[in-house]
Amino acid sequence: MRDRRLPTELAFSVIAVMLAVSIPGVAAADDFPTRPIRIIVPFGAGGSNDITTRALAKATEQHLGRAIVIENITGGGGLVGANAIVAAQPEGYTIGTTVPSMLIAPYLKKATYDASKDFTYIIGVMGFSYGVVVRKDAPWKTFEQFLSDARANPGKISYGTPGVGTFQQLTLERIAKQQGITWVSVPFRGDPDAINSLLGGNIHAVATTTSSWAPHVDSGDLRLLVTWGAERAKSWPSVPTLKESGVDIVVTAPYGLAGPKGMDPKVVKILHDAFRKGIADPAFRATLTRLNEDMFYLGSAAYRDFVLERMVDWKKMIEELGAD
Repeated sequence: MRDRRLPTELAFSVIAVMLAVSIPGVAAADDFPTRPIRIIVPFGAGGSNDITTRALAKATEQHLGRAIVIENITGGGGLVGANAIVAAQPEGYTIGTTVPSMLIAPYLKKATYDASKDFTYIIGVMGFSYGVVVRKDAPWKTFEQFLSDARANPGKISYGTPGVGTFQQLTLERIAKQQGITWVSVPFRGDPDAINSLLGGNIHAVATTTSSWAPHVDSGDLRLLVTWGAERAKSWPSVPTLKESGVDIVVTAPYGLAGPKGMDPKVVKILHDAFRKGIADPAFRATLTRLNEDMFYLGSAAYRDFVLERMVDWKKMIEELGAD
């Protein structure tokens, strides 16, 4: 009588196929992606984060083979968008941009997630440049004059940022502490709103990223008082840095992409490799040059390690400000 039992090898093959079909993500990683990718931008349309992400998405789509859709989820200085990234399914179809304000939010007791554990870091892309701008008819010609006026008039000078707890707001409060200044922080949902408020004469200054104020500075509607990098901005070589203005602070903010924790390493690699090709695209590099932003590529593991190291410094900064 013939043995009707399946050969051992065939039996294991059948079981493996059944497991691959039944366990979410096992089979999906092999043919990823099969539908568009959504990138959550935690700040408003038209801001530096948004402009950079859209340029990167356009440069990367051809390498990924799928459309990349940008969704702006604003509020809380990036916190609302960060929560949406953390809450997404770890399939790789919803990821988001990561900036320091999202990563340090837990230290400000504004978030329930843990940035060291609840994100899957995909790739480091570039670093934002910052500066402080005022209206063209403002009385201050230099940042030193601005600081002197603020020091002499406590609580009278107001500045706008994309939100409380953002790098912009925290840095101006660091400056205030160093310089013995009390001024008024006015949070907005994004850079464009802050710039529009400044142009409308509702606030005295705005601290934010280059792409948000550059067109207005170049047109003459706004005056750039200071930049925050280690060196002067190439596009505005006559404008001094914070250090040159007597403030011992240098600020650069890494920008990258991350997804929720638990993503399949195969999916992470596919995304990383596609975005790395997008970073190398001449059109994307031209966007960075136009925005005066610096390339800062890091692979997945290196980006995660970099963020974890910087979080130690960011926590110390918040403790020194007494902002936690």
